[in-house]
Amino acid sequence: MCFSASASFIAGSALSAVGVVTLKKAKRKAEIPFAMIPLLFGIQQITEGFVWLSFRLDTSWFNTIMTYTYSLFSHVLWPIFVPISVGLLETVSWRKKVLLLFKFMGIAVGLYLLYFLVKFSITSRVINESIVYNSPHFYIILVLIFYFAATCISSLFSSHKIINIFGITALLSAAVAYRFYALSFISVWCFFAAILSVIVLIYFYYYNKHGK
Repeated sequence: MCFSASASFIAGSALSAVGVVTLKKAKRKAEIPFAMIPLLFGIQQITEGFVWLSFRLDTSWFNTIMTYTYSLFSHVLWPIFVPISVGLLETVSWRKKVLLLFKFMGIAVGLYLLYFLVKFSITSRVINESIVYNSPHFYIILVLIFYFAATCISSLFSSHKIINIFGITALLSAAVAYRFYALSFISVWCFFAAILSVIVLIYFYYYNKHGK
């Protein structure tokens, strides 16, 4: 979570548990990446818990390591991982082609942001009880378009209704997070990771039940 170390560790542990259950529901190799999403969210939340601890310990090197680790999830992993995992589940030919386009968008924006994470310093600080990550290149309009296209809109082109709901929820949660927490948007959007993880779990329960 984005409001305290304890909240982050509790959320991370819960999401990791959901992730383990979800992975057990995956029946095919192609399902494993999508099933990993709750577990990855859990690891990300635990990482932010350590970012919070770094402020208390007042150790700059630890803060830098945890800030960069968290940023690798938020900036690089998700725009690449989401369209790839959704595409692997797709069986409709024309939808697979569209999702391939989103995959290339995600790879492009992920590598772009990785370049700037390496080239320039990224810092974190607490403002109004939330962590603010100083990442100016993230807010370039074209980067945002590619990022949200890959992480949210790509799911709308899936033939699976529950994955469509995943994309809609991700997009709406981003809008709400930015509306109320624009400054700490990157951190606050993680608050909705639990909702998205439950949707992933529902997907596997539903399709396993219906003999997928």
